[in-house]
Amino acid sequence: MQNERRQYLIQSLLQENEQYKEIVIPRNSAEQKRILRALLNVRMPIPASNEFLAVQDAYLQEEIKRKGITGFSDLKPIAEGLYLWQGDITTLRCDAIVNAANSELMGCFYPNHGCIDNAIHTFAGVQLRLACAELMKRQGHEEQTGQAKITPAFNLPCNYVIHTVGPIVQGWITKKDKERLASCYHSCLELADRNNLKSIAFCCISTGEFHFPNDKAAQIAIRTVKDYRTQTHSEIEVIFNVFKNTDYHIYRELLRKN
Repeated sequence: MQNERRQYLIQSLLQENEQYKEIVIPRNSAEQKRILRALLNVRMPIPASNEFLAVQDAYLQEEIKRKGITGFSDLKPIAEGLYLWQGDITTLRCDAIVNAANSELMGCFYPNHGCIDNAIHTFAGVQLRLACAELMKRQGHEEQTGQAKITPAFNLPCNYVIHTVGPIVQGWITKKDKERLASCYHSCLELADRNNLKSIAFCCISTGEFHFPNDKAAQIAIRTVKDYRTQTHSEIEVIFNVFKNTDYHIYRELLRKN
């Protein structure tokens, strides 16, 4: 069934663009998955037919299920209200996950790129880019660094995606870089509380492609979250999601010390 769904989706996406008419669908399932993801990554934020969405949704939900879904309720806190979890954030079932977005807020357009923005948009489905585009059209300008927006999560196991734009570090870390990164966490938490969410999972905002040093970013993340919970008396449960072993060890040591 997944093979048939995948081939239908690829064929449908190829037919949307005249430039793709010479592309032949590979027989190998791994190559089919790569080309499907690439086509989803570059597709502009335009509506899709109900038939396409039905097949896409069934396909993506099955793919996520096969990867293995982790429920927030199965995690154990490492400190009061704080959790550390290493894994694929697109497989986490909680109220909201945080996406490290770009200022256009429409996802990563680089085919098969390894960033979290690409992964979230890929497995949420084409509806997410369209929802973000509509948000940005209403706003009328690019998203400011340190701010956040919320959308449905569509095919992801979480309920919502909160998109925030972290600072891009160029050379030395400045005071402004630190303030803007702290603002990302604060804005996401405020937005989650305004929407009565009970749990939120943060990725390592601004690390990787945005070049914020991992240890400094983790320090700011933990301090900002703790300060927010103390100052606002918020009871929101916060998961620090990491993917790399390096980040896991950094967060574990910092959370244990604090």
